[in-house]
Amino acid sequence: MGKHTVFFHNKPIIKATYTLGGNKEGSGPLGREFDFILSDDYFGEKTFEKAECKMLSRAIEKSIKNASLKKSDIDALVSGDLLNQIVSASFAARDYNIPYIGIYNACSTMSEGLALGGTLVDGGYMKNVVVATSSHFSTAERQYRYPLEFGSIRPPQSQWTVTGAGAVVVSGGEKHGQALTSATFGKVVDYGISDANNLGAAMAPAAASTIECHLKEAKRKQEYYDLIVTGDLGALGSRLLKHLLEEKGIDISANHVDCGELIYNIDEEEYQGGSGAGCSAIVFNSYIIGKMKTCEINKVLFVATGALMSTVTTQQGETIPCVSHAVSVENV
Repeated sequence: MGKHTVFFHNKPIIKATYTLGGNKEGSGPLGREFDFILSDDYFGEKTFEKAECKMLSRAIEKSIKNASLKKSDIDALVSGDLLNQIVSASFAARDYNIPYIGIYNACSTMSEGLALGGTLVDGGYMKNVVVATSSHFSTAERQYRYPLEFGSIRPPQSQWTVTGAGAVVVSGGEKHGQALTSATFGKVVDYGISDANNLGAAMAPAAASTIECHLKEAKRKQEYYDLIVTGDLGALGSRLLKHLLEEKGIDISANHVDCGELIYNIDEEEYQGGSGAGCSAIVFNSYIIGKMKTCEINKVLFVATGALMSTVTTQQGETIPCVSHAVSVENV
């Protein structure tokens, strides 16, 4: 239905979720919502990269357990992360003897995964699909910016990469629960931002493009949704998103929240909030889904957004192309 939007007539259900965060994330306002909090960022491993792999593997395993399923019941794992060659996802997949679909869309990987997983289940091709993403401050920081030992000072427009991993089991044949009802696949948008620390400004136009497209193709007003949840624009990016949509006659000021803004306490001086593939994964799959389970909210548009840069392109002075995918989730 429409050029960019797929409607799920069989309504795949979010059968179970699992989230874990780092100590910093656990100390934030949503810490009580997460299933598990790391005592330290090494998670018992010798390197941060091995820790992130272990985090993602745990999230996958526990989500399957929470769904009262076995590994053999899972038809596919759709997973990604921020590291080069998505090694956290690929290495975690070694623990599971199931088909693996590795994906990369930076911070929008969770919504992309839900859209793909929902399509596979809705079409009847698969019955149970696990979607999982992760990020880790220490792995992402030294890959995209500077070695941790350098102790560089981050500018005020920067966000803090979340240490966290989230997984969700999407299943068919269920009658009640939180259902995926549609997905809008976004296009790459580049507004000429080249500052790798100002990702909120870079990503906001992509989120605006996808939200506008979704509402148009779904023939819905923004008020249809109790919440329009963006993934990791931060405080500045969220303000820019609202401004860009207002220019299109779309006012989301009453029902918009951003995962990056929600995850940290303001007194932690993370004024722009969090980012990373794990940010929207752990906020959406804990806090947002939790509110849907209690029927505090019933209709959510989940719009995660990713900056598709690399260290090489940043060093070459390239601008930052971004993409955003939207998934509508409704209680049925």
